[in-house]
Amino acid sequence: MQKEIPLLLRWLNPQQSADLPQPEYHSFLAAGMDVACAAAEPLQLAPGDICLVPTGFSVAIPPGFELQVRPRSGLAIKHGITVVNSPGTIDADYRGEVKIGLINLGRKSFTINRGDRIAQLILAPVCKAQVQVVAKLESTERGEGGFGHSGI
Repeated sequence: MQKEIPLLLRWLNPQQSADLPQPEYHSFLAAGMDVACAAAEPLQLAPGDICLVPTGFSVAIPPGFELQVRPRSGLAIKHGITVVNSPGTIDADYRGEVKIGLINLGRKSFTINRGDRIAQLILAPVCKAQVQVVAKLESTERGEGGFGHSGI
């Protein structure tokens, strides 16, 4: 069974957001909540364009968690529309409007309309690293083999 964690959402202008769906899961085992565009006018994304898409809400993420912003697979595969800094991170102490940075990697212009599902939000636990400076690292079989070291 999946554990449910409260995520507080505040519509920034409830009257103007009445037509928008709140972030929601579209199947019982879905990992991500779809989030909709709150722009008043259609947004045109030409190939290579980047835009910051408003959602009309802010959130209070519980301490120890982040919201990851990920592309919607259908938009990415069919149109080349993806999250420019994928996965994006919304930190637990951020209280401003959630905005989604999208880029058009496709070959055709794409229009984003108000209410269109534009990305997924995933609530994920965060572990804090405790950085320790050492003189030498433990060796591994891979060692310093970098990009392409396995031949792929």
